[in-house]
Amino acid sequence: MSVKLLFFAGSARKDSVTKKLAKAASEMAASEGAEVTYIDLADFDMPIFNEDLEAEHGAPENAKKLKKLFMDHHGFVIANPEYNSMLTPLLKNALDWVSRKHEDEAGLAGYKGKTCALFGASPGALGGLRCLTSLRPMLSSIGVHVIPNQLAVGHAYDKFDENGNVTDEAEKERIQGVVKDLVHITKALNA
Repeated sequence: MSVKLLFFAGSARKDSVTKKLAKAASEMAASEGAEVTYIDLADFDMPIFNEDLEAEHGAPENAKKLKKLFMDHHGFVIANPEYNSMLTPLLKNALDWVSRKHEDEAGLAGYKGKTCALFGASPGALGGLRCLTSLRPMLSSIGVHVIPNQLAVGHAYDKFDENGNVTDEAEKERIQGVVKDLVHITKALNA
């Protein structure tokens, strides 16, 4: 069975190291036989989630498109930078919009039963680890199977070249290990 995995970063910055990490992980998953989709959250401009706005206008078109991507995949990978020890506002807003129920869908249809792998990256030594500790329980509480293996890439600016290739062999092996676990677990849960 082939699994479909969605990859994205929690950063809108053009030269974001987390985008490079998500892209590299997507290429590794493809080499493991997964069908992969890489997206840039900057392409899904949405207002800050507000139930009054939703009640008056419905979900924004980009929120509907993003949710459809989540629903069309067995799992997803998030590579997130750390903003003041937490996940980014861009990521939180996207995850909030995807959580909304539209029309006759089941609640949390974009999340329930999905698998997820978490990556962090930052120029600091901890590699965004603190944001992963808040992201994991949030996703678990809405029905996502967050795999135990995760990776925080410290000193990340030194680990990728300008084309997004992973230049540190040990880091490359660690990324590949998380990706392999995600593909394996996703296949097992969807068999």
